Amino acid sequence: MNVRIIFRVLGLLLLIEGVAMLLALIVSVLYKEYDQSAFLISSGINVLLGIIILYLTRNARRDIARREGYIIVSSVWIVFSFFGSLPYVISGAIPNFTNAFFETISGFTTTGSSILADIEALPHGILFWRSITQWLGGMGIIVLSLAILPVFGIGGMQLFMAEVPGPTPDRISPRIRQTAKTLWGIYLIFTVAETLLLWLAGMEFFDAICHSFTTMATGGFSTKQASIAYWSSPAIQYIIVVFMFLAGTNFTLSYLAIKGKFRRVFKDEEFKYYGLFVIGFTLFIFSGLLLSSEIGVEQAFRDALFQVVSIMTTTGYATVDYLLWSPILTVIIFALFFFGGSAGSTGGSIKIMRIVLLLKNSYYELRRMVHPLAVIPVKFNNHSVDQKIITNVLAFFMFYFVIFGFSTVIFSLIEPDLESAMGAVATSLGNIGPGLGNVGPAENFMHIKPVGKWFLSFLMLLGRLELFTVLVLFSPALWKE
Repeated sequence: MNVRIIFRVLGLLLLIEGVAMLLALIVSVLYKEYDQSAFLISSGINVLLGIIILYLTRNARRDIARREGYIIVSSVWIVFSFFGSLPYVISGAIPNFTNAFFETISGFTTTGSSILADIEALPHGILFWRSITQWLGGMGIIVLSLAILPVFGIGGMQLFMAEVPGPTPDRISPRIRQTAKTLWGIYLIFTVAETLLLWLAGMEFFDAICHSFTTMATGGFSTKQASIAYWSSPAIQYIIVVFMFLAGTNFTLSYLAIKGKFRRVFKDEEFKYYGLFVIGFTLFIFSGLLLSSEIGVEQAFRDALFQVVSIMTTTGYATVDYLLWSPILTVIIFALFFFGGSAGSTGGSIKIMRIVLLLKNSYYELRRMVHPLAVIPVKFNNHSVDQKIITNVLAFFMFYFVIFGFSTVIFSLIEPDLESAMGAVATSLGNIGPGLGNVGPAENFMHIKPVGKWFLSFLMLLGRLELFTVLVLFSPALWKE
């Protein structure tokens, strides 16, 4: 195993994290708040450690095999979260390390679950750092590094495959470095556009930047305790809905749309199902709200649309407490925990493509039973899907729900309320944010016992890397030469 290259990549990424902390330091200086020294010290630790590691591994072989790729991608989130917790602890914003680590890994994995009970009391630099952790984690720290690693003579394809383990990870360019640059370019364009629109709609510029970071990352961290419900402006809420939907769309399609190839976008089968699911669930909940509440038509439609897009894309923002809705509507919202956005998006959970492939394979299996001699391949976008991909999807579903069930049983020993246990596990595994019961949209995770927070942190990592990248580390075959 090429251990030196593993440490070399981690050293490079620590440098990136240290630079990101300097951005938060600038915000802290501008607002003249008490957390300036915390960011200066934290950034210094990251940069110094990164330089030392790069120096010690300067003679490392520049090849990354699949095994090294899995180890790097899995460990980088832990390393980033460990050192990313320093500003919280040093500043005293979150003095308890377990809570600080939970908040940080929730940020980098774009989960959005929080232990904070008074977000507005935090200094602007800390709030900016919370948002930056999600923005970096959204597109993927590893995808960012792919644009830089070739400068150090390090190949990146193995990292890309481990970081984007969806059924069919698209590459916009045959050169992986160019792919990473293109993805980050689109990501940045959308972030800037949303910031300007939110600012023009009446949101403070600082809040607009932070919410653009966390919207495009489908992360859900807010600068307000009430989340998006703090702003009653329909314009702000509709703007966020649009960008949540874009963040949950395959970024390859966004690239095609920017190039003016709209026909290819609207012909994409996953995009069609993604849109239909959003429309269908929105209309169902909209109808339910009209029948079960006394709010106006526009308000009911906006609440339904916002929460459906927020939960389905795993962003996790809230404009209402969906636990106060009628039970059937809350059940629908919980079902959306298991959908997720498109493959190739910043969303978490299962992903629309896997759901569609599972439904198609189940349907075709019935046809094969009727016509046992017929060859009936599963097709997606008019192309036959390789049986290996179907097997991977079936295995993913099995692992996902077995892990969900087993983890719920374990967590129910920590959190006796079964509804809350199911909600906490589902939201952590799906990287969503709010859950059910006492971890719902109007609550937080502060009351969870320390062992429970570490357990949920592991589930966040497992969900962010879509199970296999982490689970394969527990396979003895990976460690054999």
